Amino acid sequence: VQLQAYGGGLVQAGDSLRLSCAASGRTFSSYAMGWFRQAPGKEREFVAAIGWSGVSTYYADSVKGRFTVSRDNAKNAVYLQMNSLKPEDTAVYYCAANRRSISEVLRNVIDYWGQGTQVTVSS
Repeated sequence: VQLQAYGGGLVQAGDSLRLSCAASGRTFSSYAMGWFRQAPGKEREFVAAIGWSGVSTYYADSVKGRFTVSRDNAKNAVYLQMNSLKPEDTAVYYCAANRRSISEVLRNVIDYWGQGTQVTVSS
């Protein structure tokens, strides 16, 4: 499967942004999906995950209450709605897929990575 994240940009603190990830392949609906991010000089970190049905979702503590992950299996897409953005949210955001379980996404076990999209939040 191929993943392509898009929707990043330059925003001000407090603004909102919605990232999208388009996936190819007929088995997308069976994959657990995740969003990760990497800030300059830092390791890539987990942001959010969603199970194949969309019922189960998990978030990093740093984004809980501000970010919402969702998916539309009919469109082979997963989304990350980011509200109340902070300068520390500045990073390249990646979408990722796991063929087996959301628990593996939470352990950073990923089968497919997408290209990242840059999010920059100015203060």
